[in-house]
Amino acid sequence: MEQVLPFYVVCDESYSMANVIDDLNNGLRELHAAVGSDPVVADKTRFGVIGFSDDAEVLLELSDLSEVTQMAGLAVKGGTNFGAAFKLLRDTIDADVAQLKNDGCRVYRPAAFFLSDGQPNYEWKDDYDRLTDPAWKPRPNIVAFGFGSVDEATIASIGTFKSFIANGTLSPGKALHEFASALTKSIVQSGTNMTDDGKVELQVPNEVPGFTRLEADEL
Repeated sequence: MEQVLPFYVVCDESYSMANVIDDLNNGLRELHAAVGSDPVVADKTRFGVIGFSDDAEVLLELSDLSEVTQMAGLAVKGGTNFGAAFKLLRDTIDADVAQLKNDGCRVYRPAAFFLSDGQPNYEWKDDYDRLTDPAWKPRPNIVAFGFGSVDEATIASIGTFKSFIANGTLSPGKALHEFASALTKSIVQSGTNMTDDGKVELQVPNEVPGFTRLEADEL
């Protein structure tokens, strides 16, 4: 039975991303080249892209990157709607997991890398709660990255696995390149370490250049 670990990147496309969107797209193209050319990793992982601004859109359906000829590009749009991103991510995971199981795959809990540089313009907590509902079996492990004017506490609360905030030691463009590099390493290491007996452990670097790891506050 084929084993599959789905990865999603959920990226802010609001107008405040204008100066860094090219750096992020370059990083995603490098990710495509690295993962798509590794047959072992590409066989055991799938990758999808969701962009969000005032609304959210699937830019790359969950795919085997060895079969993707061109990486989907992010484009600057309007505001910042976290809720739309979380709602679409849940709906997309629901459909993707069902399809993979219908295809006869053994599917592991998805990983979602969330990236934003600003404050949300819309209510989002209800959609986030649905996405992370413990009663929903496919709920993803979320790795959250924030930079720019994003609220540190907000990013810390979104990440269920790990959270990072840009610390100003690198330019925003270089920091986003490091974000893409961390995502690439996570996919490659997680896919490589997946064993035939079904043992899978999501691999995410503890340190990412240009970012500080955050700890969620205990209530």
